[in-house]
Amino acid sequence: MAKRERVVRMSVEQPLWRALTGYRVLTMIYAVLLFVFGRDRIEHPWVAVGFLAVMCVWTLATLPKVSGAAHCTKRFLAVDLTIALTGILLTPLADEQAQTIDGPTLPSIWTAGAVLAYAIKGGWRWAAFASSLVAAANLVERGTPSLDTLHNVLLVWVASVAIGYVVEVARASERTLARALEIEAATRERERLARDIHDSVLQVLAMVQRRGTALGGEAAELGRMAGEQEIALRTLVAGGLDRPSRASEDESEGAVVRVVEVPDEEGDAEPVDLRALLAPRAGAKVSLADPGAPVLLPPPAARELAAAVGAALDNVERHAGPDARAWILVEDWPDEVIVTVRDDGPGIPEGRLAQAEGEGRMGVALSIRGRLRDLGGAAELVSVPGQGTEVELKVPRVPGNARGKAGRGR
Repeated sequence: MAKRERVVRMSVEQPLWRALTGYRVLTMIYAVLLFVFGRDRIEHPWVAVGFLAVMCVWTLATLPKVSGAAHCTKRFLAVDLTIALTGILLTPLADEQAQTIDGPTLPSIWTAGAVLAYAIKGGWRWAAFASSLVAAANLVERGTPSLDTLHNVLLVWVASVAIGYVVEVARASERTLARALEIEAATRERERLARDIHDSVLQVLAMVQRRGTALGGEAAELGRMAGEQEIALRTLVAGGLDRPSRASEDESEGAVVRVVEVPDEEGDAEPVDLRALLAPRAGAKVSLADPGAPVLLPPPAARELAAAVGAALDNVERHAGPDARAWILVEDWPDEVIVTVRDDGPGIPEGRLAQAEGEGRMGVALSIRGRLRDLGGAAELVSVPGQGTEVELKVPRVPGNARGKAGRGR
């Protein structure tokens, strides 16, 4: 394989936790500055100083608690909200005029940080619970709430519930994306295994079936069993892998599993001359025409392209008849390598490929087109009944391997 896959974890809600961390620090400073510049009108400043000291120590000491969902425990949320509610209710004790002049509470907008933590951690229901308690505390603190107080309370409640809802939607989207990525990765791996099986086990079983039937006797029974196993194996290969992964169900960090492709260990190996891999395919019935200079490709790409050529030749041997001839043409272009496999067999009847794929025979779909698709290339098949079949395999070059040989090989 040209690449191997690795599963990593990512989360779209992690930036929300980082934003909440900064918000708590900034609003803590803001609450302290409000007290500093308004201390002249506060009748009992020692109450404000005591609460603000506790709030500052708590905020700075618990910054790791708001670094992610796993660290933000229910106990922390309960204590955090209790401190915010206490600060609201202590405001009239520190400032006796707070209820009449409709001024800020001791924690001020720092309280919203506690509500937002509930929203990010538990969604809109937790946010509604926390913001309702804050609203009740504000109404009690004001005594006779003004229109501005009611407006602010309603704004905090709606905003926190909306943020909680958005977080829940984001988590659901992450789970869906994780599942889709896992299915995609499993499908690619299944196709890769199917190609290898088709190139080896299935062809051996098919050969045993044909030879056994031709020999007769006990060999015919062996051929029949081989045919049954071939059908069973083709059915298994054509089926899907649909087991859910525990990784996609892990929501402790609000994480989504993402499958990323990384270079294989052979990615730094020297390029391989494609001609050397195709040369063993030439023989009495197979002619090979290639450029006079090496056709260099990364080792995984060269092997996969050679395997696709081998699959095309195997199809010629199986379906075009024992007397069919085949020709391999290698063309080396600056941006791609093209290998054409042509035979003089009877051709493929229209609709036969779709029928074979439905029967679980994946030679063209997986061993040829699947390999080229994984390399970023394409396979084109042209067949005219009575005039043979032509398969054109195109593989793009890695930019670093392009060598500026325009027209070489044509």
